[in-house]
Amino acid sequence: MRDLTKISLVKPQKFPFFYGYVVLFIGSIGVLASIPGQTVGVSVFTDPVKDALGLSRNEFSNAYMLGTLISSALVARAGIWFDAYGARIVAFFASLLLGVSLWLCSVSVEISEGLKAFFGFKSWLLPFLLMTFLFFLIRFSGQGVLTMASRNMIMMWFKKNRGKINSISSITVSLGFSSSPILINSLIDDHGWEVSWQIMAICLFIFCFCILQLYRNRPEDFNLLPDGYAMDEEQQKKEENEVNFTLKKAKETRAFWMFGLVLAFNSFYVTGFTFHVVSIFGSQDYSKAEAIAIFLPMSVTAIFVSTFCNILSDYIQHKIYLFVMLGSGVLASLGLLLLSSPIGVYLLVGGLGTMGGLFAVINAVTWPRFYGRKYLGSITGKVMSFLVIASAVAPSLFSYCYTTLGSYRYIGYVALAFLLFLVIGSLKVKNPQ
Repeated sequence: MRDLTKISLVKPQKFPFFYGYVVLFIGSIGVLASIPGQTVGVSVFTDPVKDALGLSRNEFSNAYMLGTLISSALVARAGIWFDAYGARIVAFFASLLLGVSLWLCSVSVEISEGLKAFFGFKSWLLPFLLMTFLFFLIRFSGQGVLTMASRNMIMMWFKKNRGKINSISSITVSLGFSSSPILINSLIDDHGWEVSWQIMAICLFIFCFCILQLYRNRPEDFNLLPDGYAMDEEQQKKEENEVNFTLKKAKETRAFWMFGLVLAFNSFYVTGFTFHVVSIFGSQDYSKAEAIAIFLPMSVTAIFVSTFCNILSDYIQHKIYLFVMLGSGVLASLGLLLLSSPIGVYLLVGGLGTMGGLFAVINAVTWPRFYGRKYLGSITGKVMSFLVIASAVAPSLFSYCYTTLGSYRYIGYVALAFLLFLVIGSLKVKNPQ
């Protein structure tokens, strides 16, 4: 058996209290550390970076789309790596790669000019291909691998109290994600976009050391059980009776596809909306400050919903959450259609906030509850590929909708049609266990 505490002074089995609470803390920080690779972390850089590189909004959005799509091909493989090597190793390399990628992004103009000089011609194609490659790196390492490894690790250490624990993590993550556009925008205003990316890269390099010290994959590796039980004969027998679905078996169930697709819809809508939030509100004569300010009430709604639903998730059927999330998607879609009036803003806040809160519950708690923990990495890795693909096409689809049809509101009609399909498909969903 490999040394699970190598290069670390921390021994989980000798900790004065259940080590799962340390995992909860550091795993939540790990999800927050992925923000530079998430849409909320990239969107604030959109306008200054595309202008510095000489790219149009459509070209920049397409680079984001292609980079994210390419990353989706590897995210499912990262889930298999998680099952094979554990959260500690996978998260370490993901954090390291994300930090290096951000540093490269900070000098993207210099790299672009160097490529133009080397090849002897000036074309939008060179900075476009460069940003496609860089977006691939940050989306794969940040949005994909670091997020998945950190969230799965927390779920590995808890079972009976999984919902309650996830509510604590969700509050932290929701606050961090919702406030990040405002904080990053302030950082850019004070130091410029290049230095801002470099500061975040340095923070990730420091976090790599924290991962080596504190990340641990499974309590069983240290003669512990989820929720802090001692490894006695009775508890061990209960663990052995847990039904664990392989990815192949999971894909044969309706629940896998319906829950996966509703999470993908959330990823699509939130990514497209966040990526173009300033432009979306600007098209209805709102200011940049008013556009960014929407994230605060959305976060308050998301925190309330995730806390309440996480606690209840230990006691009620998750099919209820599926339909509530679908209804929230309808509200958010109507909000985009009615954004010219104040009611549209309220619908967006309520719809996106509720979807965000339920996303935190379903994406963390539902998969281990429905399919067990043994193959959690491969299952969540496959679901993550859905989310990555959805987030990849969203910015470009939103952008072309605006530049070609003259309004973002047509996205609302497409979203409503897809939600209707999901509602019909979800009627017969049940827990595979």
